[in-house]
Amino acid sequence: MPAWAGAVLLVVSSVIHLHLWLSGYRHIPTIGPLFLAQVAAGIALSAVVAVKRSPVFLAGGAVFATGTVVALLVSVNFGLFGFRDSLDAPYAKSSLVVECAAAVLLAVAATVAARTGEPARPSR
Repeated sequence: MPAWAGAVLLVVSSVIHLHLWLSGYRHIPTIGPLFLAQVAAGIALSAVVAVKRSPVFLAGGAVFATGTVVALLVSVNFGLFGFRDSLDAPYAKSSLVVECAAAVLLAVAATVAARTGEPARPSR
């Protein structure tokens, strides 16, 4: 269950980033292309996580979600590539919640899969 939920949350994060990119972030140098890259990578990674559910891909999804959180927090607190964001920006807090939840769920799924030696399968 955590693997599927984490994969869904990666898609939700990607949809948020796509919406923001379409809403104007695409015009921000460096940040715009990175938002679009996050969309593509997040969707691709969520598909791999949902299908494979191996510890490596699950951990990769957790690291990806964590990286997205870190990038936003760096942008808010220090600026990133000449752009300073705000937690009051549209969807900033929502994306933090979604990405933190994805990171935790995928890290748990990766740990379980690694300990059992089996891919994390949904319970039936």
